[in-house]
Amino acid sequence: MDKKLGIYLCQGCGIGESLNVEKLVQAASREHPAPVIRRSSAFCLEDARVIQEDVGKGEVDTVVIAACSGRVNTEIFSFKPAIVERVNLREQVAWTHAPGQEETQSLANDYLRMGIVKAQMTQPPRPYQEANQRTVLVVGGGIAGMSAARDAAKAGYEAVLVEKAMRLGGFAANLHRQFPKRPPYRELEAVGLTSLLHELETLDNVRIFTGAEVEKISGQPGDFSVLIRQNGALHPVKAGAIVMATGWKPCDPAQFEKYGLGKYTNVVTNIALEEMAFQGKLLRPSDGRPLKNVALIQCESFEDEQHLAYSGNVTCLVSLKQALYLRELSPDCAVYLIYQDMQTPGQYEYFYRRVQENPGVFFSQGNFQNVREDEDQSLILEIANTPLGGGIQIKVDMVVLATGMAPASLDSKGLHLEYLQGGELPTTRHGFSASDFICFPYETRRTGIYSAGCVRQPMDAAASARDGTAAALKAIQCIEKSSAGAAVHPRSGDLSYPSFFIQNCTSCGRCTQECPFGALELDEKSHPTLDPNRCRRCGICMGACPVQIISFDDYSVAMLSAMIKAVEIPEGDEEKPRILAFACENDAYPALDMAGIQRLNYPASVRIIPVRCLGSVNTILIIDALSRGFDGVVLMGCKSGEDYQCHFIQGSGLSGKRMENISETLDRLSLEPERIHFA
Repeated sequence: MDKKLGIYLCQGCGIGESLNVEKLVQAASREHPAPVIRRSSAFCLEDARVIQEDVGKGEVDTVVIAACSGRVNTEIFSFKPAIVERVNLREQVAWTHAPGQEETQSLANDYLRMGIVKAQMTQPPRPYQEANQRTVLVVGGGIAGMSAARDAAKAGYEAVLVEKAMRLGGFAANLHRQFPKRPPYRELEAVGLTSLLHELETLDNVRIFTGAEVEKISGQPGDFSVLIRQNGALHPVKAGAIVMATGWKPCDPAQFEKYGLGKYTNVVTNIALEEMAFQGKLLRPSDGRPLKNVALIQCESFEDEQHLAYSGNVTCLVSLKQALYLRELSPDCAVYLIYQDMQTPGQYEYFYRRVQENPGVFFSQGNFQNVREDEDQSLILEIANTPLGGGIQIKVDMVVLATGMAPASLDSKGLHLEYLQGGELPTTRHGFSASDFICFPYETRRTGIYSAGCVRQPMDAAASARDGTAAALKAIQCIEKSSAGAAVHPRSGDLSYPSFFIQNCTSCGRCTQECPFGALELDEKSHPTLDPNRCRRCGICMGACPVQIISFDDYSVAMLSAMIKAVEIPEGDEEKPRILAFACENDAYPALDMAGIQRLNYPASVRIIPVRCLGSVNTILIIDALSRGFDGVVLMGCKSGEDYQCHFIQGSGLSGKRMENISETLDRLSLEPERIHFA
């Protein structure tokens, strides 16, 4: 069915002064004979109604708006049910290139043709709407998990809480006190588990399984099938989203042997001291004598980085808290707090000052050197590089080590996910269940499964409670989006998902291996099968496929190839090179828009195609571009590697590897490898 195409050329924001609009009309007319073409000095103002009227009267069902960046005015330029394609003539032409120049006009003409071609090939997405389970499964019954279950239930959703211990509370149930979380942030507070437990027990839409574990999870967001094992019996549960709040565990004691842990009875961890305080008795472990001198050591020197690379902000506060324990339960005890960096974020700085005011707490920066025991089992600490100008020795009854927090794993199979890529949640290099710390907190690399509390990053009890609430909100958002067939993050609301021309599939398995989110499984013929609500619409599978059988209704290899062919390549003119830039829509494309806002100039020889992720760029597109006559191709994307910044985890890294492997093809075409650049 032929589309009713309407082209709307904006002349505002300097576009009309920079470009010859008549030539744009001619370029549009050549690409699609006799379309509806309208002009305006500002379509984003009252003339937006002109477009809406054309759509409403049925004259137009596909709209091409040549104006500002597609990243702005998104609501103004939404004309449902019409397909809308944006052509960026403002930020990436008028604001970044010399006005009235031939090359600037040529750039605008090419962009308009590319936009028309894309609009012609775009089909309205058909959302997948076969999932609507409105239950949140919470794994872990500590403060984060209890908060998640409570708040999901209070929002009107069913909540199922699974805890492997026989009681709820997690590690917080063993805390003597917690840091202050209310102004003036000076005095320790009760943990507050009783009120949280009472709230859970009074909610009718919360089911609690204690002494239970998750046996198996299959399915996808909106329709997870879960088996819970309790007392030998299996309980099937349906869930729309999952919150993982399995907490933390102490670091391996063997890592702290040099501090005397395991060698001297009176060297203990901060966890052991917390247990003593919970019992109300702080005595020397070796002989039960009252404590007169205690050293609290932050184990965070440079040589200990592999032991404590991430939890110093929590352990510092624990040491401050425990210094007050010692002073309150043993008023005659002198407390020495040895540290390299004292981390007390936010309002906790007030608490730090409160501890500094205590006359029996002595602070010293310094490096731990050695510990030895004398004849009465007292400990002699050697500390170097102190503010006094050298080393010091301290004799104490007990040494308490701030040993840090490691994320608690369920077991070798994690959540027992029935996923092709394995049963566990992929983790960061420090073992935390997170997708990307900065961009998407609470996300994991399994869509619809969110992490909260100390399994996500080290945090105190108050932060864990907030984390549980936030993860519950993310789970609710996922349920609502899944029921509409829409993506959650980062392409929030995207209704498209990949389709597969299975007849040409070679069963190579690359798409299933490279999908960062485990959205693809295999059927009995080793062909990929999609769980649509696991998919985040990144297109990495499309970029991975060597025979190009994967496409979206509004994004495909064929579409990108047609856009490449829409660019006019000057023949025999070395002064007019053409460079094709694939720019990731998550960072590179916004950066180019920012260059436009700053009125920064770059060569008009560059033609930019925004892509969902560099991982979606199939290598055949590089070959197409060079064969077409482009002088070079640049791929602009996120930082990859261990400290990645890719919104789709590994898309940028995969693209870089593919470009390394393309050199053989370039040799066959007698093309120099330096004509491809990865940025």
